[in-house]
Amino acid sequence: MFLTIERASAIIAGALFFIMKVLSLFANVGFGEYYFSSHNFNVVVANELLDDRVEFYRKFHSNSIDLIAGDIAKQTTKNNIQDACEKHGNIDLIMATPPCQGMSIANAQKDKDDIRNTLIVHAMEVFNKVKPKYMLIENVPQMAKTFINYEGDTINILKFIKSQLPEGFECHCKVLNAKNLGTAQSRSRSICLISKNGIWQHPKSFEEIITMRDVIDDFAKFPTLNQSENSDEWDIPWHFAPKHNAKHVEWMTNTGTGKTAFDNEVHYPHVIEDGQKRMISGFKTTYKRMEWDSPAPTVTMTNGSISSQNNVHPGRKYVDGTYSDARVLTIRELLAICGLPIDCLDKFAKKDDDGSYKYDYSPNFIRKVIGEMFLPQMALSIVKPLQDL
Repeated sequence: MFLTIERASAIIAGALFFIMKVLSLFANVGFGEYYFSSHNFNVVVANELLDDRVEFYRKFHSNSIDLIAGDIAKQTTKNNIQDACEKHGNIDLIMATPPCQGMSIANAQKDKDDIRNTLIVHAMEVFNKVKPKYMLIENVPQMAKTFINYEGDTINILKFIKSQLPEGFECHCKVLNAKNLGTAQSRSRSICLISKNGIWQHPKSFEEIITMRDVIDDFAKFPTLNQSENSDEWDIPWHFAPKHNAKHVEWMTNTGTGKTAFDNEVHYPHVIEDGQKRMISGFKTTYKRMEWDSPAPTVTMTNGSISSQNNVHPGRKYVDGTYSDARVLTIRELLAICGLPIDCLDKFAKKDDDGSYKYDYSPNFIRKVIGEMFLPQMALSIVKPLQDL
């Protein structure tokens, strides 16, 4: 068999994309690295503290990943991470997404004994032990203004990170928005890229902006639901509406797409005092419907509450002037606006004899980890350029 020019070109092109081995710190349930393996980034070691997230990660991802359960602040855990990495050979990339609770803004928190403030310290210890080529740190937008406590001193977090880098390595930090990187959600994050001589640069924004209409305005995949309704009869798991306060439903039924119930003349958020309606206090980002033709607002851990910020389905207008879907987004809709395949959790849904779905994990748990995630399309857009370096 002769080797054609076309075949030779294909072999050469394939060789240009080598497998990069990844260590994921603060891995949560592993949503952030969802697309890595299909793009030649193999997570070989991961670390997570919380038992429920560890259990989910094991079931969600390949069994070939060495998942180290435990507190990274403990030396035993750091040793286990290092041993696992050595077993797999050289680690190319560390992805660290430490929880933001341990960070304080402009010296507001000076408790040197608060273990939450040391998470980035332990992540950098692992970096210097494992010695990868690259490190990605993802956190809240105000990260650059954050101070932590280190060895009795209060220090800016970026200054600390740079102080821990080996000679020749640089750290470049920039705030990026997921809506500019292929996700139908506006979510700004600080992204710090660590590489030798600063060769790893932040990605450019995509030309196309993906809207909510693009991802969830498909009745066959996302039927209209009222509160407490589900889509079991259509065989659509994870598409069910929570039970909401009846008053909240009334207010949102009379609130249009992109509007807040606070702007309603009659059906506005209120309490009854001495027989009179009194508007309750609140921000106009609460009791608010999303826009069809924009990316979704930032999904938070309180995405199951109508009264929280920007959580209500955009709705479809009825002939009587009211609006459908007076509810928060379903879990299946949340997956879509987070850039995950809408069927990625279907293996955790089983149909009962009566035709209804039973779920391996509670909706509250899934909603919480969705609100915590590093959006996977954003993560992939950031690491993909490494294949060209």
